[in-house]
Amino acid sequence: MLTPTTRTARRLGTAMAVLAVLISGCANNDADGGSAAQEGDLASLHDGMINSGNDEDRPHSGGILTFGAYSEPASLDPAKTIAAVTTGGVEMINIYDSLMRYDAATDSVVPQMAEGLVHDDAFTTWTLTLRDGVAFSDGTPVDAAAVKASQERYASAAGPEAPLWNDNVAAIDTPDPITVVYTLNRAWPDFPHTLTTGAGMIVAPAAGAPGDEFKPIGAGPFTFHDWQPGTSITLTAREEYWDGRPHLDNVRFVYFPTTQTTMETLFNGGVDTALVRYPENVQKMFDRQLPGYVSMTAAANVTLINANPERPGSDPRLRKAMQLAVDNEAIAERGYDSTVFAEGELFADYSKWDTDVDAPRSDPQRARQLVDQVKADGFDGKLVMVTASNPQKVSQAQAMVAYLDAVGFDVDLQILPTTGDQIRRIAAEQDYDLGVWGLSLRDPDPFPKMSAAMHSGGKQVYGMHTSRAMDLLIEDFQSASDHTAKLAIMADIQRQLNEDVPFLVHGYHPEYLAWQKNVHGVTGSANTMVLLGNAWKS
Repeated sequence: MLTPTTRTARRLGTAMAVLAVLISGCANNDADGGSAAQEGDLASLHDGMINSGNDEDRPHSGGILTFGAYSEPASLDPAKTIAAVTTGGVEMINIYDSLMRYDAATDSVVPQMAEGLVHDDAFTTWTLTLRDGVAFSDGTPVDAAAVKASQERYASAAGPEAPLWNDNVAAIDTPDPITVVYTLNRAWPDFPHTLTTGAGMIVAPAAGAPGDEFKPIGAGPFTFHDWQPGTSITLTAREEYWDGRPHLDNVRFVYFPTTQTTMETLFNGGVDTALVRYPENVQKMFDRQLPGYVSMTAAANVTLINANPERPGSDPRLRKAMQLAVDNEAIAERGYDSTVFAEGELFADYSKWDTDVDAPRSDPQRARQLVDQVKADGFDGKLVMVTASNPQKVSQAQAMVAYLDAVGFDVDLQILPTTGDQIRRIAAEQDYDLGVWGLSLRDPDPFPKMSAAMHSGGKQVYGMHTSRAMDLLIEDFQSASDHTAKLAIMADIQRQLNEDVPFLVHGYHPEYLAWQKNVHGVTGSANTMVLLGNAWKS
């Protein structure tokens, strides 16, 4: 595998060779006005807690923790909402808890609301044992029947993560009140990870069906109290929580219009915690040595290529031309003033899934030849690229337009007012040729996102090219039980990605959930979600 030093040298060498040509005609749109990130500092980030300390002191009781959230969730129903820090996952995990929890310190899944989880030799039967005495906030028991009902509700709700469950879970049996047995269609050694997220967030029977009448009733450390749309969600501590009453009285999730506003409010003491993702913002948290929880997200910075019929991206020659036209290091410098997270591979050198298979290097001459070939067949060169109005993403998109235009494309960059508009155009309407996006594959278990966004049966493909060859590789990755075998399959996935070009990988991001130094006892889980049942403020 390439070492970090080798890859860093390669990135910087390529970037310096092309950067002056690209940027000479472009103005910098960096809204933060911050200095460039120091590569050596940010390159040391990895999954888990950072700058944490003093959590062994006697906890203080009382008070409210204010959480500067990344975005306001569309729903608090885990059957409808992706369980991740950026989409309401922290709100949900503190209302519902989760059957299992991802422990970054040991890189393993551990029991949380459940007592334990075991498997048979074939990894096709999993037996979950529940804790005695756990109850929902309405007083009803979290027993096997309630778990089965919640998960069947989750499976039938047609949410973004349900297809993975439906394709793999053949049956749920409840031989007694504290035992749930899952029978799978195929071997799935990493099945426990799915119980750390949406499927493992158990809603009470009284919560109701998905929809406008849904009530967020769970068994977590806090109960839903109030939702002021566009402003905040407030949760209240539960006296009867199975792991003991939380130290905090309330948690208030606050929704600011921009990440910059959230950061400024954090630095001024107006909120207790905030999430950042982009290099210059992560650097600011890093420089202040703020404690926090970090989750590395592979392919967090990508451009989707619409390969639906009649779209230019349906022609494999044009997808390859797009791949060869763009230089990731230079566009990262343009968008983020840093090349530290620029990487064309699906997984970068920080990752346990990094392989010795490289992404193709930029080759503008070959890219132009391919574009000219398709133009000879009648292609007019026109592409529509969409992005939201985030300054960093706009700058990056402008750099991409320059590269693509230079090899013969004619790109119409459409900057949409909000992220919601961007999601609607790309995910719902599929009215785009190129779309600024993020896949965010995570080291603990990259399979769910690969299945959702790279497999032909996934619900998050959004018009991208899929292939039977890639489907089979992803299915093989799911079933493999040995890391060495999985890593070999991941190398083949990278090779197939290089050939298919369903999207362009520009790099990865760390998600840095930072909090004030007087906040303690935060417990991390999957997808940068944190449990606050043991959190307290000094």
